[in-house]
Amino acid sequence: MRDLSRLSGISLAGLYYYFESKEKLLYFIQQHTFATIVERLRQRLAASSDPEARIRIFIHNHVDYSIAKQKAMKVLSHEDDVLANGYGVELASIKREYYRICVGLVDDLAKAEGLKSVGVTVGASRGIGTRTAVMGLFGMMNWLYTWYNPRVDPDAKVLAREISDIFLLGIRGETKAGRVDRVGAKRSKQKTASRKGPATKRRT
Repeated sequence: MRDLSRLSGISLAGLYYYFESKEKLLYFIQQHTFATIVERLRQRLAASSDPEARIRIFIHNHVDYSIAKQKAMKVLSHEDDVLANGYGVELASIKREYYRICVGLVDDLAKAEGLKSVGVTVGASRGIGTRTAVMGLFGMMNWLYTWYNPRVDPDAKVLAREISDIFLLGIRGETKAGRVDRVGAKRSKQKTASRKGPATKRRT
């Protein structure tokens, strides 16, 4: 608490007036961070029903917050297992909800595209298990605060696109140029259709 007082410029007595312990302060930081990330995510996901776009939204939402609030993300990464007395239980529930959202998005993509390389039962002998894929994604995103440098690294939008590309290429197993070309052609067709707008019936 003394270190927090010195760094924040708030007197030690002032900190204890609002937070009787470091544990309660850590709880409020983590609760606010997770609640904000999940709330913003739900709002952004409501704007799209496309499985790939929704995964990209998930990643951009997380990366955007991670870059803007690097100190908060550092607290989440290093102090996530010290809470007790009910605080840890509540936060664990929010984390499970966030994890399940991501799993659901990956499952939706796998079903929509008929992917055989990723799934709950995949991974023992081939492909990638859903849990492995999701936890690997969190591993990429949660450690941004340790290396991200705005002077040399791209902004949140570009970085999220890069991480999304890495993740999607991995779970799709796109090692062959033919599949990449097919996906590119699909996107081009969708853009062309959206520019033309809905088809109208010809009068007879």
